[in-house]
Amino acid sequence: MRYMKLAGVEVPVIGQGTWYMGESSGSRAAEVAALQQGIDLGMTLIDTAEMYAEGGAETVVGAAIAGRRDEVFLTSKVYPHNASRRGVAQACERSLRRLGTERIDLYLLHWRGQYPLEETVEAFERLVDEGKIRRWGVSNFDVDDLQELDDSRCAVNQVMYNPAERGIEFDLLPWSQAQRLPTMAYCPLAQAGRLLGHPVLQTVAERHGVTPAQVSLAWVTRNDGVIAIPKAVSPQHVRLNAEAADLALTDEDLSDIDQAFAPPSRKQRLAMQ
Repeated sequence: MRYMKLAGVEVPVIGQGTWYMGESSGSRAAEVAALQQGIDLGMTLIDTAEMYAEGGAETVVGAAIAGRRDEVFLTSKVYPHNASRRGVAQACERSLRRLGTERIDLYLLHWRGQYPLEETVEAFERLVDEGKIRRWGVSNFDVDDLQELDDSRCAVNQVMYNPAERGIEFDLLPWSQAQRLPTMAYCPLAQAGRLLGHPVLQTVAERHGVTPAQVSLAWVTRNDGVIAIPKAVSPQHVRLNAEAADLALTDEDLSDIDQAFAPPSRKQRLAMQ
């Protein structure tokens, strides 16, 4: 497993996402087991949000990390409509209860909403002072949003990034790297893994004896300062995700992927899901 620094802590470049977890009681045991297996394999960064299954994913995470909280770097996110001074504090308390912990390592604004950034940041900083969160960051922010925020205390920007959605490479990713602001990539396999059947990803995978999903994860994390947070429930997929951190793509691989998924030549609207 490869590691990088996030919010002052060494974390794996491939963590675990939880979008769509917690939506069915029949899937709960498998979801908890998958997260625990991921922790065992070194994917100790877990990302969740109050939005996911309206708190259901946080409850799944809470069950998975029970008794091993100190092994995990925990990220959660607040809804924009809860991002007022009072709303942030109340939302964080609810998340802490569902997660069964006294602190969240990294607490993000899920996307921009009606409340001024200054108000949300003030609420985040109060939570830091109270020890309820360690650091804070943002999600779905483009360059102009980050420039307006203009706050060195922001620890990360979480955005969509995968071979089929690489618009951030034109300006957002270079800007973030210049500012030493880590990027956390959600949907690194595209929504529902849609791009994994692409023949070029399959060809690259065959060269290395791996899967297209592992190629996509290795591609996403090839740049310094980028973390991927794929979701997996089956034991095989969890293991393969962890192993992808050690896959090094060649210049030929990268060239082939560029041919299939052209790098952006102009500014693009930030992709969001």
